[in-house]
Amino acid sequence: MTTVSTTVTAETRIFGIRHHGPGSARSLRLALEKFSPDAILIEGPADADPLLGYIAAEGMEPPVALLGYQPDEPAKAALWPFAVFSPEWQAMRYGSENDVSVGFFDLPAAMTLALDDEPGDRGDPLSDLAEAGGYDDAERWWDAIVESSSDADIFDAVNEAMTALRETAEIDEHTLRREAHMRQVMRKVLKDGAQRLAIVCGAWHGPALSGKLGPAVADARILKGLPKGRATLTWVPWTHSRLSTASGYGAGITSPGWYHHLFTQTEQPIARWLTRVAGMLRRHDLPVSSAHIIESVRLAEALATLRGRPLAGLSEVTEATRAVLCDGDETLLRLVSTEMVVGEALGAVPEGTPTVPLEADLRAQAKTLRLKQQALERTVDLDLRTENGMAKSRLLHRLRLLGIGWGRLTDSQVRNTGTFRETWTLRWRPELAIAVVEAARWGTTLRIAAEAKILDAVAAPDATVGTVSAALESALLAALGGATEGLIIRLESVAALDHDVTHLLAALPGLLRTLRYGDVRGTDTDALTRVADGLLVRVCAGLPSAVTGLDGDAAAELRALIDAVHLALSARDSEWATGTWLSALRAIADRDDVNGALVGRAVRLLCDAELIDAAESARRLSAALSVGHSAIDKAAWIDGFLGGRGLLLVHDRNMLSLIDTWLCDLDEDQFTATLPLLRRTFGAFDTGERQAIGQAVRHGAPTTSSTTTTEYDLTRGELALTAAAEILGVAG
Repeated sequence: MTTVSTTVTAETRIFGIRHHGPGSARSLRLALEKFSPDAILIEGPADADPLLGYIAAEGMEPPVALLGYQPDEPAKAALWPFAVFSPEWQAMRYGSENDVSVGFFDLPAAMTLALDDEPGDRGDPLSDLAEAGGYDDAERWWDAIVESSSDADIFDAVNEAMTALRETAEIDEHTLRREAHMRQVMRKVLKDGAQRLAIVCGAWHGPALSGKLGPAVADARILKGLPKGRATLTWVPWTHSRLSTASGYGAGITSPGWYHHLFTQTEQPIARWLTRVAGMLRRHDLPVSSAHIIESVRLAEALATLRGRPLAGLSEVTEATRAVLCDGDETLLRLVSTEMVVGEALGAVPEGTPTVPLEADLRAQAKTLRLKQQALERTVDLDLRTENGMAKSRLLHRLRLLGIGWGRLTDSQVRNTGTFRETWTLRWRPELAIAVVEAARWGTTLRIAAEAKILDAVAAPDATVGTVSAALESALLAALGGATEGLIIRLESVAALDHDVTHLLAALPGLLRTLRYGDVRGTDTDALTRVADGLLVRVCAGLPSAVTGLDGDAAAELRALIDAVHLALSARDSEWATGTWLSALRAIADRDDVNGALVGRAVRLLCDAELIDAAESARRLSAALSVGHSAIDKAAWIDGFLGGRGLLLVHDRNMLSLIDTWLCDLDEDQFTATLPLLRRTFGAFDTGERQAIGQAVRHGAPTTSSTTTTEYDLTRGELALTAAAEILGVAG
């Protein structure tokens, strides 16, 4: 704390703090109460002063952040986060509680965004001092120094240390501009009559703001010509994890959850912390007793004593947690670090906080549906047969279309439970506030914005059938009735110009799923049916030429598309559509100039549809394995036919015998060439299927039923062999 005399009676004091430091925040609060300032200037964007009125409003709960963004380019934004243990936040609270004028005095957000500069400090100069003092944690060093000395002495000492560090440091241009602006604001506040001015800034800036401010000409010269720009500012919720250095935050800290505990729990902080850790481990069904807690507290305090520290810090507490509560298990220690040392506390802002209309609509809908924005990940199951479940689904799908990733759809669970249920994983992250601002350019409500964005996306000249089909499916899931007709028209026009059968095949499954969703969501599907049927006709007409002359990789890609269409059609339950599709597959199955993987797959799908029986399948397999085809072609046919399901070979021993015989007859070169494909084919079978096939081959399973016996007439056989020998002129 440096005292600067500006007039006979006016006094300015510089409080150089560490951003987001509990010891710094506690000492600053005591120092302000002792100094009793009539004006406070805090490091932060100067154009955010109107938002200081929300500090004491009901519903304001840190961690929160000032969000500044350019109205015409919302993606260009900056954030200034604060926690309850941030010294700046405590200075704001002091001013609000004591009716003291408070303002920010750093570069305005509008200027910072126009300059495209980082708003926060790059690094932590206190770390250098902590390291010199033998501490591995700057905040613990600060706690030890602050708690053992008077406030005035400490702030003076910190300012003196920073002055020494700055003498040998190279100050970057951005910092010089910021400090010039800070001095300009200080001059204005003093000129307006402040008699006891408190300056709360990062300790690194303290020396630049100390002493006589001098003429304003030099600072005006530094600031001359800087772009003004425009910026909109508001408060948004933040989280402890986003205050950590691991999140990429320039002025971040390593342990926000721990710092919050130190600031809020002044009595027996170590014992209470380790008790909380034990409670967390118990919630994960881990056995932790009271004796464990007592022993861990003793160990932490003993380590602090051995190291000559007045209070156990995070290092001592972590070692005690590892040794006693976690029994040396590093996995459990990482769990403690994630959930408690860092933490995921999510702040809140008052209802009347300025926001874009889209954000207001999101808040209103979330409140109505009782969807709480939480930092911790949670899973929700939605029943689409209920009005509430359907409304939540529509909201989450609209947010996903707008790029606001609050929820993540768990596709696997949706597929298993059918179209009447959806499973979502929800997690609100602070940066989604920026995503909401970015999405606000599309409309004032979520529905209007999502409709506008999805129509704009498909209007691009390079939009494909697959792109438009996927957009149509998404629009139906989000109940965007205002966009459905336009998407269908766009799909018809794009499909009419696209002659690539693979594109049409790729788009068809999504469109068929859309028809199913329409049944669940009460959507008129007549137009969708017309488009789907038109695509199916074009696919079936173009498939014969599309399968010609393909190599192995291209055939594998086309086979996957055929599988997807077949599966989607089987769920549609349309006799005409199924018949049309199976006729196209029949045409492929009867050809001998098509890659074996596709022919084998067509035969298998027709067999599943009971249009080809087991005997005919075996005949076709035998023909595919006959002379005239290469070993690789034969392996491809088998791979296409079996398709990852070995149950057919378990029950059809005749077919198994054909494949076994073919494999045994391969020479070494042929076997080596076909091994990768065969390994992929048989490796896709379930373990039980592979075991059953192996046992059948090992025991030499007969090719006919074991209940059937054949009797031979040896006498008649000898006569037949004698006659054949005479005809062939072979000696008997």
